[in-house]
Amino acid sequence: MWSYRRSSTEPLGKTLLVASRVVTCDTRGLDPLGVVAPGAVLLDGERIAEVGPAEALLARHRDVARFEHAGLVTPGLVDAHTHAAWVGTRAEEYAMRMAGADYEAIAAKGGGIVASMRAVRAASGDELAKALHARVVRMLDMGVTTLEVKSGYGLSEVDERKQLEAIRTISGDGVPTLVPTFLGLHALPPEARTGARDDRAHYAERATGWLDGLARDGLARYVDAYLDRAAFSVGEARPFLERARELGLGVRLHVGQFADVGGAELAASLGAASVDHLEHLSRSGADALAAAGTSAVLLPVASYTLGQASPDVAALRAAGVPLVVASDANPGTAPTESLPLAMAFAARSYGLTVDEVVLGVTARAAASLGVDAGRLAPGSPADLVLWDLGHEAELLQPWGTSKVRHVVLRGDGPF
Repeated sequence: MWSYRRSSTEPLGKTLLVASRVVTCDTRGLDPLGVVAPGAVLLDGERIAEVGPAEALLARHRDVARFEHAGLVTPGLVDAHTHAAWVGTRAEEYAMRMAGADYEAIAAKGGGIVASMRAVRAASGDELAKALHARVVRMLDMGVTTLEVKSGYGLSEVDERKQLEAIRTISGDGVPTLVPTFLGLHALPPEARTGARDDRAHYAERATGWLDGLARDGLARYVDAYLDRAAFSVGEARPFLERARELGLGVRLHVGQFADVGGAELAASLGAASVDHLEHLSRSGADALAAAGTSAVLLPVASYTLGQASPDVAALRAAGVPLVVASDANPGTAPTESLPLAMAFAARSYGLTVDEVVLGVTARAAASLGVDAGRLAPGSPADLVLWDLGHEAELLQPWGTSKVRHVVLRGDGPF
């Protein structure tokens, strides 16, 4: 429970949070999770001023307003792969999939990504922003203080811009930090389909032409492309990705969800920040990712929904590829807004350890996004989660309900 103690009647600009167990995720020490128990965090406005043993900080800061939490404190969670800027529903196709329908067969019949495209194109920018805002606030309530948001459901320049502009519109006070990604090569729109494989190359060329304006207007921080047997090939995606790099945009890639088509090697050659999915990946691909310092973003909710085997986590681990866990929040293959659910699946279905999962949704996720987040250290943003739990291992249990007591977002919390 919270208790409030204040030893001075003068207004104070600092607050000392004291907790039974503080998981800093500051990996510079011997303990991978940087656990301090009992621990304390000194908050100063939007930043963390100091972190350490509770007794030491209490002795040094006797005149600071103090809060106590008899439970676990972690950094705000970081969701490094979401498709949260969508409207509409794909519940019917989800039911079809649960009855045995195949993902690629559904897509071939006009479902899947194209179904979301139709809903996004029909929506106004305000409608899209309103839906996105409600979604990310719910994610905040589950402990997510930073998340990546992809476009990719517009499939035209004007509608991809509409998604990215919705992300910009809602960014600011009261919502998590949002990292926008232009998923320019996600699927072919119906108007680009004539049955010829070359249509993908033509569409990729058009999407490449949209990059200059998006970069100029600061609408995206990263680009993404879906590389797979029924999606885009390495050759089709390469010019798009190379132009993005020339414009100063980072690269994230959907790779190996259904087949290994060489996406990992392409990602490594471009210095990509991440490759995501990876249910199909060669050992040489894992080695290339490790050499390039590219993170592997694992999406266990999607593979669960699709009935797929897990990625070869042992090979990724052995190669030294940084492991990240994300929700893949989307209306079709990962219809969830819960990063804690993905954490539970990553442990049970993928065999990740407690340390790997916790770091995969904090420090390593933040590093894959190139943002200052995911750890509790002096100078870091004051993004914290107070849990109705006593130990970080409990975070991996499939509670089915939120165990968040309070979220502190950029220093704004229950203080």
